[in-house]
Amino acid sequence: MADDTGIRKKRAPTLYAIIVFKLLKGLLFLGLAILAYTLSDNDLPAEFHNLLHVLRVNPERKFFIELAQSIGQLTEAKVLWAAAGTLAYSLFSLVEGTGLLFRVSWAGWLAIGESAFFIPIEMYELVSHINRNRNPWIVFGVLAANIVIVWYLFQNRHRLFRHYHR
Repeated sequence: MADDTGIRKKRAPTLYAIIVFKLLKGLLFLGLAILAYTLSDNDLPAEFHNLLHVLRVNPERKFFIELAQSIGQLTEAKVLWAAAGTLAYSLFSLVEGTGLLFRVSWAGWLAIGESAFFIPIEMYELVSHINRNRNPWIVFGVLAANIVIVWYLFQNRHRLFRHYHR
């Protein structure tokens, strides 16, 4: 099918994978925002203890004790701010994914900018994970995915997105 400029859109399986990634990320963060909002006025330490019980996890392990202490320090206002920030980020990802789905050029630049923004942060996290003798593979995977997204969208921007010439 031809687009507005009369150039036939080519299939782009990598673009479709990026779109699915962005939309799923947006839905995941939307769910987290709703969950944070609904839990904001609850007794969070008690909810955390119940969750550990349901998951059959030993709550006496050092990690879970420290996490419970951190959760106990959260106020309702902090949880609501986190929910609002998570909601904004989820809407950003959903708009980005939808724009990529319709192949509009601003969405391509938005995806390039967002993915490129996180590359230095992920590089710092990767180095700090290695320095702290932690497993860096998840951070490395996210870093590699963002580099691929930036490279692919930038290299193929003219082929993938509509450009309006007046």
